[in-house]
Amino acid sequence: MRVMVLVKATADSERGFVGSPEEKAMMEAMGRFNEELVNSGILLAADGLKPSSEGKRIAFDGPGRTVIDGPFAETRELVAGFWLWEVKDMAEAVAWVKRCPNPMPGPSEIEIRPLYEMADLELEAGA
Repeated sequence: MRVMVLVKATADSERGFVGSPEEKAMMEAMGRFNEELVNSGILLAADGLKPSSEGKRIAFDGPGRTVIDGPFAETRELVAGFWLWEVKDMAEAVAWVKRCPNPMPGPSEIEIRPLYEMADLELEAGA
């Protein structure tokens, strides 16, 4: 099963990477964790995202498109980074996330979401 593991943004991540000793230590710990994921064979992709101030959203309404410049409100709803993993089940994904170093200086959250697989779509289409 493939899962997207989303590191939720915080006020710290929205300030951007400034290279403080604390941030460098967190990045080193995360690098070691990523090496474990690679060595286990579950890591498919991973990356961090720049703050939403550098992003854009495109709002769709019928044929209309509106471009919205960042930063975006509701920091806790934003994503600061992600992994794409191939795991045997959700329990394995949860176990790996519990081993993850805290990705932020303070409180943070990581969300795990399963991806649709072709079999899921075939079942839904036949329903």
